Amino acid sequence: MNSPSTELTRRMAIYEQFHHISRWGDAFNGDTSPNTGTSTIVPADVSLKNKAEYISCEQVEPSISDQETNKPNDKIQRRLAQNREAARKSRLRKKAYVQQLESSRLKLAQLEQELERARQQGIYIIGASDTGCFGLPGTVNSGITAFEMEYTHWVEEQNRQICELRTALQAHVTDIELRILVESGLNHYCNLFRMKADAAKADVFYLISGIWRTSAERFFHWIGGFRPSEVLNVVVPQIEPLTDQQHLEVCNLRQSSQQAEDALSQGVDKLQQSLAEGVATDLCSGNYRAQMVDAIDKLEALENFVSQADHLRQQTLQQMVRILTTRQAARGFLAMGEYFHRLRALSSLWAARPRESA
Repeated sequence: MNSPSTELTRRMAIYEQFHHISRWGDAFNGDTSPNTGTSTIVPADVSLKNKAEYISCEQVEPSISDQETNKPNDKIQRRLAQNREAARKSRLRKKAYVQQLESSRLKLAQLEQELERARQQGIYIIGASDTGCFGLPGTVNSGITAFEMEYTHWVEEQNRQICELRTALQAHVTDIELRILVESGLNHYCNLFRMKADAAKADVFYLISGIWRTSAERFFHWIGGFRPSEVLNVVVPQIEPLTDQQHLEVCNLRQSSQQAEDALSQGVDKLQQSLAEGVATDLCSGNYRAQMVDAIDKLEALENFVSQADHLRQQTLQQMVRILTTRQAARGFLAMGEYFHRLRALSSLWAARPRESA
């Protein structure tokens, strides 16, 4: 059995151990009261905080470096943007220059055409003055003179419409705007047919001869104008692709136009044959005036042939517009106008070609 002093000593040791354990618990709980002193965990927190700040600095420093690295990239992007803007302005200047050249080309072709027309008109008036008309030397047909003036303005307007259609198609305008241009182009050709009807009444031979057209156009001249099937051959390749239904309707239109052209051509051939036979009958007889009266009666049918040919041309254009979409019709009228413009330009180049001296 332990003595009282030994028991006291043992209890004091247990008390000291319990007291130390309590202080450890306070320190672990962050107790920084004056009685317990500074917790041993605090220096660890401060160390961790310093370490975190150190890590943050390490993380910030690469960001600054990245910004410095990105500076050349920003310069490259700005340079690329400047290059794109310079290229865009260059394209605009080039487009304006091309349009200016096109306008100058049209004006030059117009001047050449007016010169050619003035030369042809001079030849025609001289011929009328030399041969006369039923004993009236020096007669000038005012109806033909008016037609030539109107036709010159008609060609000028067609050149303007070509430029307008080309600009509209390149700018991708709406179908409503294109429809207005298409209807304007169709009405423009209808005005030509009206002008030709008046000219045929004034002098159908003049209209049939095609002297009012340029030399290359006269090469394709048919009964006072162009062949309707020729228009379809020019237009269709420029408006592809077509739907199956459109292909069928265009083929039918081309076939019916060719059949009508053949019928009119046969009628004109028969008229020529009949007229030649009538004029050649009894060349040695004195019944000259009666033969001329009979020939004039036959020639009245020639004016009707011109009217039918123009009616066929007008119907073909109207059917073409009906078959095609608005955008296709606009491209078709542009192709048609450009085709006739190139024929006129070819005539000017042909007339101005260098000739070898004899």
